[in-house]
Amino acid sequence: MAERSTPQIWMRRMVFISVALMIVFLQLLPLDTIPGQWAAPDFLLACTLAWVSRRPDFLPVYIIAAIFLLTDLLFQRPPGLWTALVIILTEILRVRARNMRSVPIAVELGAVAIGIIGITVANRVILAIVMTPQAPLGLTLIQMLMTIAIYPVVLFAAQYVFGIARTTPGQTNSYGHRI
Repeated sequence: MAERSTPQIWMRRMVFISVALMIVFLQLLPLDTIPGQWAAPDFLLACTLAWVSRRPDFLPVYIIAAIFLLTDLLFQRPPGLWTALVIILTEILRVRARNMRSVPIAVELGAVAIGIIGITVANRVILAIVMTPQAPLGLTLIQMLMTIAIYPVVLFAAQYVFGIARTTPGQTNSYGHRI
């Protein structure tokens, strides 16, 4: 039976979309015209993984696909490749979210770190197979490591700023259905 969405779920979805669009807007701002020696973390990926690992019902796959396809087009990446890899990772985390709600934060961080490493390596390998020009390996590794390092900060912000906390076993929504 299909469960109806509550206004709280839709509000949290709109908050995520707003945060995602703000991150994209800030990344598109021309703050420095000289290429840097390091790559900033992928805040959008970290936010998406934090929301999906904590509350998968707040972030359906079609929102993730739309946001990341938009970023593929705006950042001139191969359309759909990074989107597909992020969707695969988020769906793996979504399936495991029920089992991950009682584990320590280090285990959650480890699972997300392995996922980020996996999609980064898969992206590089696929781009190498089709001989697409890529960023230097060092910058890609720095961005990957910075994204993993920023993930606990994003989790803290998601929980204490946006109220995206893990569900507890036996928790129900406003309709009395188990989450």
